[in-house]
Amino acid sequence: MSETRVMAKGSKGATGTKGGDQDADGAPAAKGRKKLVLLLGVVLLLTGGATAWFLLLGPGASAEAAEPEHEEVELGEVVAVEPISINLADGHYLKLGLGLQTIAEVAHAPDGSIALDAAITLYSGRSIEELSDPTAREALKAELLHTLEEEYHHDVVDVYFTEYVMQ
Repeated sequence: MSETRVMAKGSKGATGTKGGDQDADGAPAAKGRKKLVLLLGVVLLLTGGATAWFLLLGPGASAEAAEPEHEEVELGEVVAVEPISINLADGHYLKLGLGLQTIAEVAHAPDGSIALDAAITLYSGRSIEELSDPTAREALKAELLHTLEEEYHHDVVDVYFTEYVMQ
């Protein structure tokens, strides 16, 4: 004998789809779960992306991570270069003395004339105001170091000012 059930409209039941949580196949409930899983996946992806940005690229990133890594080298001697007077703008001059930090594998002391030539080229004609600004002075020093690293084929790894007098 077959039994027929009649359900009121909008009531929950095993065969009703309108207003019920699921039908016999579970389709509407599965649809809701899929949306929930998708929404949770998007939230987790955005949270993970925001965390990665903050730690790797954002304000939480360390200064060391931003700079390219240099291989460690054993430092050699510092070669002093005699101070030189460089003509600046408006009749002023800069007396500049340098110390060249070499690596330990250098067989002989580097020729200081290359460093002096690079310094003259870089500093000539600049104003006292520009050379007095600590930020500009450090930027010029970094530029000089880059030039010296190239000129000395990476035998010189740092440069020090032993004299820096403007008049």
